Amino acid sequence: MTDLTSKLAHLEASGRPIQVGLIGAGKFGSMYAQKFLDHDTLTQYTTTNSISQAHRTAGVRLAAIADLSRDRALAALKRTGFPPDKYDVNLTLAEGLKAGKAAITTDSAALIAQPGIDVILEVTGSPAAGIKHVLLCCEHKKHIVMVNVEADVLAGPLLVRRAREAGIIYSMAYGDQPALIAEMVDWASAAGFDVVCAGKGTKHLPEYHYSTPDTVWDHYGFSVEQLKSGDFNKQMFNSFLDGTKSALEMSAVANGCELKAPREGLKFPPCGTHDLPQVLKPRSEGGLLDEKGMVETVSCLEVDGRAVVGDLRWGVYVVIEAPGPYQKECFAQYGMKTDASGRYAAQYKPYHLIGLELGISVASIMCRGEPTGQCKTFAADTVATAKRDLAVGEKLDGEGGFMRTARSCLPKTR
Repeated sequence: MTDLTSKLAHLEASGRPIQVGLIGAGKFGSMYAQKFLDHDTLTQYTTTNSISQAHRTAGVRLAAIADLSRDRALAALKRTGFPPDKYDVNLTLAEGLKAGKAAITTDSAALIAQPGIDVILEVTGSPAAGIKHVLLCCEHKKHIVMVNVEADVLAGPLLVRRAREAGIIYSMAYGDQPALIAEMVDWASAAGFDVVCAGKGTKHLPEYHYSTPDTVWDHYGFSVEQLKSGDFNKQMFNSFLDGTKSALEMSAVANGCELKAPREGLKFPPCGTHDLPQVLKPRSEGGLLDEKGMVETVSCLEVDGRAVVGDLRWGVYVVIEAPGPYQKECFAQYGMKTDASGRYAAQYKPYHLIGLELGISVASIMCRGEPTGQCKTFAADTVATAKRDLAVGEKLDGEGGFMRTARSCLPKTR
């Protein structure tokens, strides 16, 4: 990806910047749009990230934002420091494109249909909305970056096929962990290594499976001032804590990298970066995996609540295997973290910046014609269990809620 900057600079110099449409004004999108927003839905943490970076990137323009609340979209623009001269809430979509200013609409279908927009960022977090938006993008020939991992896990391979048939690109969102993991898996495979395990870190204890929006802040270290900032949706944050988001993301990774899910679901083993190749190798060789080629999420907490040394709470990793004695020697010579045998080694990135990195997906699609990861097959699914007894006729309240948690990423059976 070393040439994206020059390609974007060329687009800027030639007066043909990439025009981006954003659906969902939550934190992920807002982080991009500083580079280019806050949402009361589960996407709150996502969209504001995207907005924050958009205006800082040559060759890219935030053309418009679609959100059910115009006020919410405007508040996100202001909070992320988006230049006031770069948006106008009174302009139509067409007028905004002509003036080079971001417009705001409540009609996502109109945004997708608008001529002149090149790429759509789907950040709603709703599977139904996400699938609808992909099909509209296919109809109107708009590339789409799918931040919506929920829709991706539900129907990703089918949506990829529809997009390919329509001549558009459907992509995972760079900066979110599934795309970063897919990048590491691709690096390993392209370099000739077998992938033993790939995944991410998180904060996890077994009791967190029963956390609700009423208890979530007890488990986070946010100050009162931080919580008052408006960037914290308690149900969305609880989906990170109760295991739902990890199950969804590991299903997306399995489907996107053709890896296997654990037969009994994610184990969330406590594991620091120095122990990745020791813990995440086959059980037959002293590790925890059912077999090679799996996904797993590691916890930054020991089972008694103590912090793991060298934790990977915010990061991603891949464990690879030396195919022979020579490669094993090279692992040692170049300082790779290995297991005791020296045969298994780990590479990791200690962070992910969600929407702040989303521009890589936009640039990759438009400058290279390549996605930053996409689902290839149905290898894994996400399975939910109840947090409490459910009454007949009750409506489930969604991920991170009071009623159920997606505790497991399991092998696909259909």
